[in-house]
Amino acid sequence: MAFYLERDVLQELKAEEATVKSTLDIGVRNEGFNQALTKDKVICIVKDPRFRPPPEPTVILEGDNGLIMGIEVFPHTAKEYEGRDDVIWLSDGFVVFPRLTSTTKEAFVMPPVSFPELNPDNGCYDVVSCSPSATSDLIIKKHYGLKDDPKLASILVAYNEK
Repeated sequence: MAFYLERDVLQELKAEEATVKSTLDIGVRNEGFNQALTKDKVICIVKDPRFRPPPEPTVILEGDNGLIMGIEVFPHTAKEYEGRDDVIWLSDGFVVFPRLTSTTKEAFVMPPVSFPELNPDNGCYDVVSCSPSATSDLIIKKHYGLKDDPKLASILVAYNEK
């Protein structure tokens, strides 16, 4: 299912995204969402597990000094990190690099992610995609009358119209 998000819903999501913290009380910056807000159109796609994986990581742990201190790992990239003594697996899908340290603070960053299906050939420019936080996902589902099913997740795809 896919639909355009209304500007009032985007403003509600913007307020929610500004409050998100990780379970470890580490800040979260949804840079992909912030960039999506600057685009002409924002589409919400409600996907199930059959949807293709993202083309690049959707979460990184970044130090305030710009160092990448951790990164999302996919099944097809896991071999790059297996057996290494310079990484710690936080989960099956995320590694941290403990030798890299932040000067004062770190944050989980959700970067803008490419979405190759939309491109200038079909009238879409400056395309970004992102994942909203779990609470923003729930706001979307409630606003549009969708069932809160843990097998369904929202992704946002935003673009300019030339």
